[in-house]
Amino acid sequence: MLILIAGPYRSGTNDDPVKMAANLKALEAPSYALFKAGHVPMIGEWVALPVWNAAGGQTIGDDLYEEIFHPVAHRLLQLCDGVLRLPGASKGADNDVKIATERGIPVWYALSDVPGVA
Repeated sequence: MLILIAGPYRSGTNDDPVKMAANLKALEAPSYALFKAGHVPMIGEWVALPVWNAAGGQTIGDDLYEEIFHPVAHRLLQLCDGVLRLPGASKGADNDVKIATERGIPVWYALSDVPGVA
């Protein structure tokens, strides 16, 4: 399955790049376990960051950032078979869960609940 890993990225960082990098590392933490279970892990920022940079993104939260970041997750959800929601406050991740639920896409709140992950 293609599984979107959703959780805090920008939330709670005050746009501090060091804190955002730490959040991205936390999002990436379950990716190998998902891969070992036969799934393809996906994180919206893996797609959004290079798109934003290629478009000339300069300031986190600017109009270009808003144009790209959340829509990327929404487009990915059209392709994903499941969502792993990691802990932590995140309006974006909460919205990913809402969209997944509306589309009948399973949402797991623990890595161990994802099929095939022991």
